[in-house]
Amino acid sequence: MKAAKSAAKEREARRRAPGDETYTAEALEAATQKHLDAVRHVKKLERERQALLTALGNRRPRPVVRAVEEDREPKAALTLAEQPYEVAVHVQRYAASCLQRAGKTRGYDLAESLVDAGQLSKGMNVLQQWQIINPDGTVSRIWRMAAVTGNNRALARLDIFGVHPEYLVTGMPQSLLSLPKEKSDPKLRLLNLREVLNRVSARLNEAGTQPETSPEDPAIRAGKIATVPTEIVIGCNKPAALEHVLRALNVNDHLRGIQPYDEDARLVALFATLVDSYASQSLLAAALAEAFPRARGADLLDLLGVRDALTANGPLDPLEPLVPAGDEVSPVVLRDIAVRAITALVFPEIPTAPETATGKRTVRDTGRFWPVVKGTLQEPAWSQVNGKTAGARTRLWSAAVAQLFLHRGNILSSLGLFGVEETREGSGQDPRSLKELLLGAEAGEATAWAALVQRMAPALMHAPEPFITPGQGSEAGEGRKGVRRTPSSALASLTLAYTSKSPAISRPLLLAFATSVLEHPDATQPPVAEDGGPLVCYGERHLAEEEQSAVTAGMVIVPDIEGRPTRYVADKDWFDETFPVELGRPAPNPARSSGVGTGITLPASEPASGSTSHGEAPPDPRERLATLRRELPARVELVGDSYQRACDAAHTLMTDFEEARRLRAQLGEEALPAEQRIEWMEKLAKAREAAQASVTTLRQVEALILQI
Repeated sequence: MKAAKSAAKEREARRRAPGDETYTAEALEAATQKHLDAVRHVKKLERERQALLTALGNRRPRPVVRAVEEDREPKAALTLAEQPYEVAVHVQRYAASCLQRAGKTRGYDLAESLVDAGQLSKGMNVLQQWQIINPDGTVSRIWRMAAVTGNNRALARLDIFGVHPEYLVTGMPQSLLSLPKEKSDPKLRLLNLREVLNRVSARLNEAGTQPETSPEDPAIRAGKIATVPTEIVIGCNKPAALEHVLRALNVNDHLRGIQPYDEDARLVALFATLVDSYASQSLLAAALAEAFPRARGADLLDLLGVRDALTANGPLDPLEPLVPAGDEVSPVVLRDIAVRAITALVFPEIPTAPETATGKRTVRDTGRFWPVVKGTLQEPAWSQVNGKTAGARTRLWSAAVAQLFLHRGNILSSLGLFGVEETREGSGQDPRSLKELLLGAEAGEATAWAALVQRMAPALMHAPEPFITPGQGSEAGEGRKGVRRTPSSALASLTLAYTSKSPAISRPLLLAFATSVLEHPDATQPPVAEDGGPLVCYGERHLAEEEQSAVTAGMVIVPDIEGRPTRYVADKDWFDETFPVELGRPAPNPARSSGVGTGITLPASEPASGSTSHGEAPPDPRERLATLRRELPARVELVGDSYQRACDAAHTLMTDFEEARRLRAQLGEEALPAEQRIEWMEKLAKAREAAQASVTTLRQVEALILQI
């Protein structure tokens, strides 16, 4: 940037320089070329910087804070990992800029309020250690009192005193607070806070005694906050619970609107409080076990690790017991488990209402989990749940899910995905795993694809190039703000694309796109074209190279009609062009009565005969054969997985019966009643007969395979 400015000044000086015209023209041309080179270099560096920020989701990594341990016992003090001096300065400045940006939405000036009335409420501080690697390689281990509540007030106080936040961590330059007869040393930093406070106080007191001091001088303005009421955490029975206590102190005020608060941060803290409420009532494990009936070991969950995983305070590995038996454990699977767990906790299932023939009023049983949500989120009674409650619950879900992704999109992108029905009755998630849904969609099952689209929704919102954004366009007309499209419209179009007859859409394309979208959050390197050529965003393919966005890790390559990658990167322009709004508005089914609404309907099975139905042409036999050949491999794998699960269940049943027989013989207990044993044997006999019949069917299938 400095080189560009100096080149611009040199060019201007050459342009105005008197003297020989030939020399002046040559010098001006050289200065102009130097300026162009400098501007080009600045743009290149800016693009690299923007690419790095995009790769980080436009967020700085959060420093890892952990409890200090003495004799392997955690204490009520915090410590940070070692970090270079430049990183420590950058983190402090970045945190201060974020607080200042959020503070602009406040309805009053916090600094002026402190200057006028002082700090009325107490703040809270915890002892924290910074470990800073200095430029010379030495490590400074500095203890400071860190504000854990009232950070906005702490920053405003520093601003009033004229002290930068990073100075409290990295040290105050001695040249800024040199004493009258002291030699100034630009490289010397004062790490002792008492020394810094004495020098600041001496300077302000000296200025305050001068009669010409203005009322706007820091010496006068800082008088009201020279003494601040503060609470200091000096002990805690359970240091691991310190985070919950501090979060509750913050969110309790901001939840009720007493103080302004960033919406995302408030919702994330509120979700963490919801998870803690489940855990404090010993219902977290039960809720997850009910949401994952096929889990390999829900009773083996590390609940503390699960809580950290769901609130983005730890890895997703503790969720591994919720993965179905036989499925491979991968980051994609664990993230899907985390999203499903968050959905189950925010939208818990309600017991089915009993069918009553009488007209008497009955009280609906809301089960064990809904009262936890109601109490934590301060919602009205179950019978009074409305659209406003559904919208608030959906925003909470969206903020909680966004924590699982590096690139966090707008949390309003999910509005409309959950309505009053899901808020009252539960989310109603498909219990099948991602592997089963992908195989089902490949095998031609439209319901599996619809469930898979719901699983893809968070990844579509929180992508480097988001495919689902908050409500766009205008209801007044396309000419005003473009085509009207809501998040639910985008999901409806993607769902119905599976059964559409559009020549630009095929099932290989849909499956390739779904696989890439589910895997993109784990990408560490930008995508690469098969031929090694450059990739360009689909919506920017007509722009000049210098105007195109950088291709970063996590972006998805556009698949062609056969599912093969192309040289374009998928973005919202491609998504809206491939899955337009009109695709999400299915035509009414003529076979249905006119009184039935037109929701997202799935087509019936294709007729086996060649006769026409309602004037439609019979299906092409060659097309039908090609479809079957494409779907049958996935169906074979699905059948194999089903049989494997049945064999595992039979083996587990035999093991449990063998253990029961051994324990009965060891304890000398009496045998079960004959009626109960006969009932069990009859059920197993029916299962064995069904298994034997299926073996005959599989042999017939083996013979048919040789004929196709």
